Amino acid sequence: MSTDTPGIDPLEALRAPRDPACDVFLTGPVFLDIIFTGLDSAPVRGTESWARGMGSSPGGVANMATALARLGLRTALAAAFGDDHYGEYCWDALEQGEGIDLSMSHTVPGWHSPVTVSMAYEGERTMVSHGHEAPAPAPVAGTGTGTRAGVTGATGTSTEASAPVFPQCPPRARAAVASLAPGRSEPWVATAARDGALVFGDVGWDETGRWDLDALPDLAHCEAFLPNAEEAMRYTRTDCPRAAAHALAERVPLAVVTLGAEGAYAVDGRTGTAAAVPAIEVEALDPTGAGDVFVAGFVTGTLADWPLADRLAFAGLTAALSVQEFGGSLSAPGWAEIAAWWQLIRTCDRQDPAALERYAFLDDLLPATARAWPLRRAVPTIGFRQ
Repeated sequence: MSTDTPGIDPLEALRAPRDPACDVFLTGPVFLDIIFTGLDSAPVRGTESWARGMGSSPGGVANMATALARLGLRTALAAAFGDDHYGEYCWDALEQGEGIDLSMSHTVPGWHSPVTVSMAYEGERTMVSHGHEAPAPAPVAGTGTGTRAGVTGATGTSTEASAPVFPQCPPRARAAVASLAPGRSEPWVATAARDGALVFGDVGWDETGRWDLDALPDLAHCEAFLPNAEEAMRYTRTDCPRAAAHALAERVPLAVVTLGAEGAYAVDGRTGTAAAVPAIEVEALDPTGAGDVFVAGFVTGTLADWPLADRLAFAGLTAALSVQEFGGSLSAPGWAEIAAWWQLIRTCDRQDPAALERYAFLDDLLPATARAWPLRRAVPTIGFRQ
């Protein structure tokens, strides 16, 4: 993370003495991501492929946690960490490097960190992952262990690394991000919503093939639901992403559908307001975590009470900036990167003034001067010591 990132607090004008200390709470598995970039094509069986770039960084839920923290939100994460070097690296990167509150997280003795190898080529990515389910944390007094050696238990045997910590009593927060899955309900989601948190629901591919919104019980607690276009159309049985967004807005207050290269479309179910924002064209190095960064940007704008179109534009901008760097978490932009982009883009002769007007709201947020573009963020490599 850049050490000279402007200390911008997007919620500064809204903070009050009795507000929650935590802006956003989230939980889930932390992976160690190893990313290969610069591949000309997909690896071919029986051959060796050389990548022109490689990096390592915390992945999984760490992508979104880092993106939120870099945008100035006070972020708390409940997760299990392996007691191997990978787990130690991920813990330090998140707690020391990004200032994320890990007081509800814990280290599991004898459990190795889940690992994902991601190969980026032709604007897409292919991933191979391995991990075992973390054993449940031992009961302790208070809300969490916050320790690297506070849990005992046998190593799980599942072939998938699932969310290891589902707190019954999450910290009081302005917002929470929940990963929805068919047939699964997490008690902490209802608790967070009851305590006043705005719940933002993310979702993945429905492996059951049923695509039934009623099979997502925690959707009822969500302020916003953010599927991609294909997921939205399957869940609503529509053939148009915009129609899908309007159908989803009948189930949740905010429906946000990401459209890939076409940007994003959102509908406010309370007011009927709709907004569409085109994507920013960039040269993508690694798309890992771009969806998580988009959600973080939208959460930021929502908590800051920006207009719906500004939230979409900001979310799309942060996602676009992230794909130009290695890694899902370490590529997440902070305010220094956003300020540098805004300063640069207004000096480009080929820019459409009307298109730039879409981002004029940044003038009230960013410093008058910024560092030169491009910025190089932290190199995501394990092993270097300061």
